[in-house]
Amino acid sequence: MKFKEDYRDELIKNVQEDFDARREARRNMEAKWLLNINFMLGNQFAAISPGGDIVDFGKQYYWQEREVYNHIAPVIESRLAKFTRVNSKVSVRPASASDNDINIARLSSKLVESTQLDNNFVKLQGYANYWAEITGTAFYKIMWSAGSGKMLATKDGKSVYEGNIKLIVCPPYEIYPDSLAAPDLQSCRSIIHAKAYPIKTIYDIWGEDVKGGDVSVINMDTADSGGGFGYGAKSYRVFSEVKTGHALVIEKYEQPSKDFPNGRLVIIAEDKLLYEGELPYINGSEGTRCFPFVRQTAIEQPNSFYGMSLIERLIPVQRAYNAVKNRKHEFMNRLSIGVIAVEEGSVDVDGLEDEGLPPGKVLMYRQGSNPPRLMSAGAVPSEFRDEEDRLLGEFVTISGVTNYVNNNSLTSNAISGYALSLLLEQDYQRLSVTTESIRNAVREVAKQILRLFRQFARTERMIRISGDNGELEIAAFLGSELTSDDIVMEADSEMVETPAVRRSMVMELLRNGLLGDENGKISNRNRSKILEMMGFGNWESARSTEDAHIKKSNIENSELINGSDPGIEEVDEHDIHIEEHSNFLVEGRDSLSDKAKTAINNHIKEHRTLKRLKEYADQLNSQK
Repeated sequence: MKFKEDYRDELIKNVQEDFDARREARRNMEAKWLLNINFMLGNQFAAISPGGDIVDFGKQYYWQEREVYNHIAPVIESRLAKFTRVNSKVSVRPASASDNDINIARLSSKLVESTQLDNNFVKLQGYANYWAEITGTAFYKIMWSAGSGKMLATKDGKSVYEGNIKLIVCPPYEIYPDSLAAPDLQSCRSIIHAKAYPIKTIYDIWGEDVKGGDVSVINMDTADSGGGFGYGAKSYRVFSEVKTGHALVIEKYEQPSKDFPNGRLVIIAEDKLLYEGELPYINGSEGTRCFPFVRQTAIEQPNSFYGMSLIERLIPVQRAYNAVKNRKHEFMNRLSIGVIAVEEGSVDVDGLEDEGLPPGKVLMYRQGSNPPRLMSAGAVPSEFRDEEDRLLGEFVTISGVTNYVNNNSLTSNAISGYALSLLLEQDYQRLSVTTESIRNAVREVAKQILRLFRQFARTERMIRISGDNGELEIAAFLGSELTSDDIVMEADSEMVETPAVRRSMVMELLRNGLLGDENGKISNRNRSKILEMMGFGNWESARSTEDAHIKKSNIENSELINGSDPGIEEVDEHDIHIEEHSNFLVEGRDSLSDKAKTAINNHIKEHRTLKRLKEYADQLNSQK
């Protein structure tokens, strides 16, 4: 027993010392993140002290202008707005061409979509994009929550649930790699996730009582940022503060090694060992265990675990712009208020300081002395305006975000729509590195979702999914059936292809006859696809008789390959059924059995025979 206690104490000590070392190594980087957030929120006279704290050196003179002209926030907000158009919908490629694998791939795609919906992934993705933009890096954490999902039974007075996926976004403050030079998560031997929890939450999750205490967290408050001559201004500032009644929970994830073939997870809080064991999730490729995290960056840095924020490049320009604007306004204050020259002893200086030289003022001065006069301040130098324009241009050059609507050089001249589309495409190309990181993060999250369902969904589960026509369907599956986690996304960037651009492209294809057959006829399936491509979704086709027959044909295909004959009904549209059955037969030529091929061919022959009989009957009726 004493041996176990000594081992536990030594383990807690090692994890705590490792965490302290990693936190100290990252101190300067955290100060840089804090500075980025302060500049984003408008506290732009902040700086990093030699000790690594965020400080404000204040005014040098009482009359000094210290107003903030924030151009960083609009740039970041514009980028975030464009990133909302990155589609998070994924598709799963089947493991083989067999019908079973094709159906499982479709179910897997719907399963990922359902999990994203349950976790409000659109909101999580926006949260991750925000952290990545202001700090350079954000992380998704993919976990299995055994206490969520549908309740299955009650055991020993406690409810038993089927479990479900839980997704959260971790700011970079919470993630500590073993090496700051690691280029990605897979290159790290261990990762620490440190987060402050209320002591009651720790007891609810791990069943351990901890004393709690003061924990350093990030907080936001308003503070005086300066203002102008005779008035003050406030802005938000972000800083580190101490929160009481909390404890820091440190989770250390270690990659599989010789000593720990399945990896190791150690969780501690203060002097308590909350958990020690192998990595809980089989979430890597080929059935391996890895970290339950996915990394997303704004701008990659070579030999750096953390990405870089665009704000870091904009801070020097923003400081220079604030300085130019404030010096310009100080010069204008001298022009409007004036600087008074007074001969010593000629007037009451105190009264002159309080009131100045207002219109109608009766000024008494000593006989024989010169009266007070306003000194000429000249005109505002043109260099101020030129430098201001140059700095505004630098904002555009560095950020790659252009407002073409307010760009005088474009609006003052006639510009074709094609040329404007090229400019927009170049504008979006500057964002392609970041959007690819977002897409890659979504793909990795989807892979881990499917792998966790494969591991933990050991009994048959029922899920509600949206069918191809927007209808609600119920599907049953086992985790072992999810044979593929090959995630793909649309190759084309939806950021450039706006709905208006896509509709214009589809109309151009229709005018050129590229969507019809050799006779110019558009098939029923293509008609539904065209409506979907134009951004109208499936709500039009969902009510159409044609789409209902397409769905019925697919159901009949499943029955035919299973050996049952669905027969032909009077209401069947033969052309649609013949087309769907023929496509199914051609696409599955290598995977279908001979018996299934024969059944489908016979079914197609029956449709063609009945179609000819119907056409003959219609011809006789028309002759009568």
